Amino acid sequence: MSKLVDQAVEALRGLPPASREELARLVLRLAANEDAPEGIEPVHLAAVLEGLAQMQRGEFASEAAVAGAFRRFGS
Repeated sequence: MSKLVDQAVEALRGLPPASREELARLVLRLAANEDAPEGIEPVHLAAVLEGLAQMQRGEFASEAAVAGAFRRFGS
């Protein structure tokens, strides 16, 4: 394996078991559907399309707005 893969596996070992399991399922899903795009829930489609339109118009959040969102949501 590559160094990057080894680093990722080592990082996973430090996580709680539930997190490891969730990430393992995600990796397996991604590996199985490498060329398939991720599905969008119909309830989120309008917001995704609006986000893409904003991106095409070059409308991005400022660094201050992003930092504020991370503070507000505790990330």
